[in-house]
Amino acid sequence: MAANAMTSLHCGVPSLNLQQKRHLVPTKLFHHSMTRKNDLRTQNQMQKRGVNVVRSQISLGDFIGGDLLKLDLGTWLSDVEEHKALAIYTPHEGGYEGRYLNRLRYQGYHFLDVSARGLGDVEATLTKVHPVCPPHVGKQPIARWWFPPEVDYRLEALPADAKGLIVWVIEAKVLSKSELQFLALLPSLRPNVRVIAECGNWRKFMWKPLKEIAGLAPLQEP
Repeated sequence: MAANAMTSLHCGVPSLNLQQKRHLVPTKLFHHSMTRKNDLRTQNQMQKRGVNVVRSQISLGDFIGGDLLKLDLGTWLSDVEEHKALAIYTPHEGGYEGRYLNRLRYQGYHFLDVSARGLGDVEATLTKVHPVCPPHVGKQPIARWWFPPEVDYRLEALPADAKGLIVWVIEAKVLSKSELQFLALLPSLRPNVRVIAECGNWRKFMWKPLKEIAGLAPLQEP
């Protein structure tokens, strides 16, 4: 008894037994429920007054993970086969396009990754024998080397069981309209080639036919 009295005096707060603590729990729950009801009543009053109330929308992706839930992969594969040249728009943080790339790889496609910056003449680089001038650093004479066409060289090196070649163009937003038109027509020149061009960024991964972006086909209204 003396020890309990000394403990309560030392702490400055009288100690509570288990039965007294149980009476505090319903009070907290009741206070939380009343606060919840007051918040809902306030939101309803604001909506009646014409004030916009923003509510968070919870979807299945919030529980599984937005990067793991890709229900449009089937549509992605069918659009690649149908249009053969797509313009994609990826999120700024990057990484989402890897799942779509891997799905094409699982189908048997091989990839030719090129960057639009410094590509030069797109038609000559991909389909013709083209010159390349290495840096001479101010001492060596200016030389010119000749390289085979990138697409034809990769097509000849494809294995027999390959489904085709995907030309994945990074930073295609810097290309001109005529260069995008050539990329859109490249599958018609090389039937085993598919073109994926990164033409910009968006909040989520989306794609459109490259012919629409290049102005070769009328825009389809949703």
